[in-house]
Amino acid sequence: MKTRHILISFLGILTASWAWDALYMNTMSGDWPWVAQRHGLHLTGVWAISLMSLAMVLATRPAWLEEPLGGLDKIYKLHKWAGILGVLFGATHWLIKLAGDPLASLIGKTGRPTKDVAIFFAQSWRSPAKDMGEWAIYILLALLAITLWKRIPYRPWRMLHRAMPVLYLMVVFHTVALMPAAYWAGPTGVFTALLLLAGVVAAFMSLARRIGRNHCHAGSIVGLTQRGDVLEVVCEPDERWPGHEPGQFAFLTFDRAEGAHPFTIASAPHTDSRTITFEIKALGDYTRTLGQTLRVGQPVVVEGPYGRLDYHLGREDAAQVWVAGGIGVTPFLAWLESLQVEPPKTPVQMHYCVRDAATDPFIDRVRTLCASTPNLTLYVHDGRFSQRLDAETLLASCSPIEGRMDVWFCGPSGFAKSLEAGLKAVAGPGVRMHREAFDMR
Repeated sequence: MKTRHILISFLGILTASWAWDALYMNTMSGDWPWVAQRHGLHLTGVWAISLMSLAMVLATRPAWLEEPLGGLDKIYKLHKWAGILGVLFGATHWLIKLAGDPLASLIGKTGRPTKDVAIFFAQSWRSPAKDMGEWAIYILLALLAITLWKRIPYRPWRMLHRAMPVLYLMVVFHTVALMPAAYWAGPTGVFTALLLLAGVVAAFMSLARRIGRNHCHAGSIVGLTQRGDVLEVVCEPDERWPGHEPGQFAFLTFDRAEGAHPFTIASAPHTDSRTITFEIKALGDYTRTLGQTLRVGQPVVVEGPYGRLDYHLGREDAAQVWVAGGIGVTPFLAWLESLQVEPPKTPVQMHYCVRDAATDPFIDRVRTLCASTPNLTLYVHDGRFSQRLDAETLLASCSPIEGRMDVWFCGPSGFAKSLEAGLKAVAGPGVRMHREAFDMR
């Protein structure tokens, strides 16, 4: 299920529960402009705190949700959009509250519904809760702007992002103190209480740095190889490492102060050792320094494995196509290694898009692995010779089977969107694009 469908369903359930409470169990009397303003205030408040709670829970990297949601990368995408919408609805909630004074100047206070009564133990919290909610939304809006402005480096963003659990707890206090007492007895109160409980637990897990702790494995670096702007890092986690499936990724912590970063595992599982290989391209401030800072024998914490990028989950009656763009070849390297033991049962086409095949650090390895794999055909698209892969080029080499095609993609997001749109425009809805959507911001 796509992120937007999950969020629409989530908001639909919340809206239905609120509507039952507001329109049937606890009807409100007053002039319609004031009633509309009060209902808008309540509904946006429910949306805001519920989405923030969802985002907080998803931030704990819940492995049990990987299968139903399609992998941790999809969980993080849902976390991101739940957080964005939660902050925006929180801002809307505050603007509707501010609209009360202009509305009173325009039509007067006659017909205004009676003031909401808070739950009994929180009635003395009203004033501090209002101030706390106001300041929290101001700070959250600023952090949202920083998150969306990608020019701000990852490290300062990550440090600021650590404030999110504290801000969330401030919004929880605001909600408990000001949500109408009558709502707590209905479905809105049940949903809100459950979400707040889960969100508060998640917030304290984050503050205590317990996220991912059960999936962490101490280890060491046993190999380092620099190939151009790509650093190959071979790690050996401890004996508790559960093993991984080709296509999965893990979080690596080389420096506790820097924190964990996700990297795709570029090797198949080994029967005779626990070593796992990562191919890390210098794409940002952090990854550019690793070649100078990492040393063989250095300790590392490996958290994982995570992810559901697995071609075995494709349809048996669909054409199988793999598309790798640049460093996006890493999960396919693990797949190709695994195919040396268990070749594919149906024909597979692999398209590898590179800027310059003559200097690409993986081209020889990819060609060797593909050449020794039955039922697999490799196409290399060399940017130096303007060999661009698009929907027409792909379909010229591989036709859907009765309109069905599974495309497994890893590479730049813009390339993925363009290719998917082109394939569906030409080949129809039978084309399915499977790709990692992992983005830390």
